[in-house]
Amino acid sequence: QVRLVESGGGLVQPGGSLRLSCAASGNIDSHSVMGWYRQAPGKQREKVVLIRSGGVSNYAESVRGRFTISRDNGKNTVYLQMNNLKPEDTAVYYCVACRGWHKSDCAYWGEGTQVTVSA
Repeated sequence: QVRLVESGGGLVQPGGSLRLSCAASGNIDSHSVMGWYRQAPGKQREKVVLIRSGGVSNYAESVRGRFTISRDNGKNTVYLQMNNLKPEDTAVYYCVACRGWHKSDCAYWGEGTQVTVSA
């Protein structure tokens, strides 16, 4: 059984920061890519950023320079530092574990954590 458990979401003002964490349990050794997708109301779920176990990352252009992903391979834990948050960042953020870089490669998904950016 694989579980991904997110934490760290909440309400923040524009320009503020949040740090999300995702702890994976179970065997995800074959899923070397972890990271985050998000889904805003009425929109498609979209990639935020993914990171391979070796550290290579792949950011959406909308968050590049503002968000930073990191991971602890030994703990199978991934983090997302979100700075200079904007209202358009408001979404449910989902942790993922994937075999590759594409959405179809992501076999495991967390339940999601709400991030709301509002004054």
